[in-house]
Amino acid sequence: MKFSSKEDVEAPIDFVFAQVSDFASLERSALRRGAEVQRVDDLTSAGAGMAWDAAFEFRGKRRQTRLELVEYDAPNAMNFLSTSQALTADVAVELVALSRKRTRLQMTIDLKPQNLSARLLVQSLKLARGSIKRKFDKRMAGFARDIEQRHARSA
Repeated sequence: MKFSSKEDVEAPIDFVFAQVSDFASLERSALRRGAEVQRVDDLTSAGAGMAWDAAFEFRGKRRQTRLELVEYDAPNAMNFLSTSQALTADVAVELVALSRKRTRLQMTIDLKPQNLSARLLVQSLKLARGSIKRKFDKRMAGFARDIEQRHARSA
């Protein structure tokens, strides 16, 4: 099951990529939302091989996952692989420079169930696809506006 969203951001591609790849800030954001996040690699700079263990509540159940950065192509793309007992998810973040001051940010998430209970979960997500897509789009739009505001403050 795939979810995809794209937003145009009024900021240069290098600035947008710096914001999207600010992993310390993203970790803090996840912690504020109630997730437990622990970085488990020993890399000193951003790049493929970075990994995190995360735990969070979803649909009334505690979920644990390992998130690994498998591709890091600054300033164009990042790909993550999230694995848990029940699901794997491929997460692709792509940036395209529309002009010197405008960037298209696209995120695609592809969920793949690994067992029967995960298949049931994904099936229930498919039934709620419209509302999940709206929430996903709203979250992406908010993230894009935050990036624009940060860019305006730094200019």
